[in-house]
Amino acid sequence: MISNIQKDASERMEKSIASLGQELTKVRTGRASTGILDQVKVSYYGQDVPLSQVASVVVEDARTLNVSPWEKQLIGDIEKAIMAANLGLNPATNGNVIRVPMPPLTEERRRDLVKVVKAEGENTRIAIRNIRRDANNSIRQLLKDKEVTEDEVKKAEDQIQKLTDQEIGKVDEILKQKEADLMQV
Repeated sequence: MISNIQKDASERMEKSIASLGQELTKVRTGRASTGILDQVKVSYYGQDVPLSQVASVVVEDARTLNVSPWEKQLIGDIEKAIMAANLGLNPATNGNVIRVPMPPLTEERRRDLVKVVKAEGENTRIAIRNIRRDANNSIRQLLKDKEVTEDEVKKAEDQIQKLTDQEIGKVDEILKQKEADLMQV
């Protein structure tokens, strides 16, 4: 029983950290990353589909993305979709390839993005603490139902606290790395 609760808490905490990683890919650093264009939707035969389904997106160099449409007639639609996504990017067509240069970030914008990153990190920490609370409540319920002893409850709560500290440490490490990326000129 207790091991199932701990396993569930661990899985949920890992999912929270994975979610943080996905949210942070949307925060644009000065460096090119294919994740920046993940939310771009292109109109393709009347359907709005993700850019990755109609073109390949690769990092050309540290500050440029290359978007290669699989169908030549989509070049204009893809350009419009990138501009409409409000990412602050200005794509340029070069034959059959769309080049998307990453504009350098101003110091003020970098600081604003660091605040956004820290807020996302705090939300993840809160989620992890809520998972810890849920797990501890489940364990205490087992004690009320007289399915476990007080010693087992104490031991399980200590293990969940260690897991929580470990996962919050991972969040701190991810945030530190992202902040360093943002502040890099």
